[in-house]
Amino acid sequence: MAHAYVVGTFDTKGDELGYVAEQIRGAGHEVTTVDVGTTDPGARRADVTPADLAGPEAFTGDRGTSVAAMADALERWLPQRNDLDGVIGLGGSGGTALITPALQRLPVGVPKIVVSTVASGNVAPYVGSSDIALMYSVTDVAGLNRISRVVLANAAHALAGALSAPPVDRGQDLPALGLTMFGVTTPCVTAVTETVADSYDCLVFHATGTGGRAMEKLVDDGLVSAVCDVSTTEIADLVAGGVMAATEDRLGAIARRRVPWVGSVGALDMVNFGAPDTVPERYRGRLLYEHNAQVTLMRTTPDECRAAAGFLARKLNACEGPVRLVVPLRGVSALDVEGGPFADPAATEALVETLRAELVQDADRHLIETDHHVNDPEFAARLVAELHGITG
Repeated sequence: MAHAYVVGTFDTKGDELGYVAEQIRGAGHEVTTVDVGTTDPGARRADVTPADLAGPEAFTGDRGTSVAAMADALERWLPQRNDLDGVIGLGGSGGTALITPALQRLPVGVPKIVVSTVASGNVAPYVGSSDIALMYSVTDVAGLNRISRVVLANAAHALAGALSAPPVDRGQDLPALGLTMFGVTTPCVTAVTETVADSYDCLVFHATGTGGRAMEKLVDDGLVSAVCDVSTTEIADLVAGGVMAATEDRLGAIARRRVPWVGSVGALDMVNFGAPDTVPERYRGRLLYEHNAQVTLMRTTPDECRAAAGFLARKLNACEGPVRLVVPLRGVSALDVEGGPFADPAATEALVETLRAELVQDADRHLIETDHHVNDPEFAARLVAELHGITG
């Protein structure tokens, strides 16, 4: 039998959590119930009490500070369980915010389901870079009724099914290679993956802000052996306020784990926003390109390119492992081509000049300039050659 953890605020949602636990036990699995309620630390409503998790000092009488303390306690406690095969949580906005940070800490591949009232909105803060599955509760998680029984049973049996499934062959006979791709750098990344498919298990991440974080989480977890970071475009969103921004920790995992890194400046010519009417007022007069109905691209200026290049250089300067930054001088995206909508030699020159000036080159850290476009086959071949050069 597999072992599931059922997590939630038993002081307000005890009936629903008990129902979910009953469904999972009925499917043949063991269950541990975990109460993260903040009203009564000593109440014995579940196998694990709030006091077991956080201690009585977390119960301040103020809901905000108590919830924050409980979330911190769960985030420390849950990843330490050595009998956890899968986990399911229930909650409204507060419960979801309390539970999901702990689930984000669990390894990729451990089944994680949350039934939530906010699963139909902006879920990025709850999912992060993990593989949490959010299910919209439809009705509020506030009692059992003809709707909630069905939704909760489906969620419970989804977890039970994942726990009952045979182990997946992960194809771990090859080292894992992390790659970052954007729509406008797809030909390059496709060519690289096709070339190294016999040498690496290629993990391609969509550089949407979350994609870069997901890749680096796996690097931090020791699951990625090398990185081919073609599309560092999330840095442009970071410096200019786009919606697909990296965090300040972009490339931090590369420095911490010292993994071999080959990368480029793919799509640093653009900043991402949503539909045209979502572009900030201060940018309405800029060069904009409607990628599709929901994505509007803004061409980066020379100053923004300098800022992005400076960030990239500073982060790579902190890396003690082998680093190869390969720069295509004839364009960094499918839009940045001669005669294309984002062709801007001055911006490209600002990018390259900053990298030349600020990247500290030594025996392990090289800046390589090529007279190619990012999507030229020759550029992909150079990335592969550099990758093989530093990984053997």
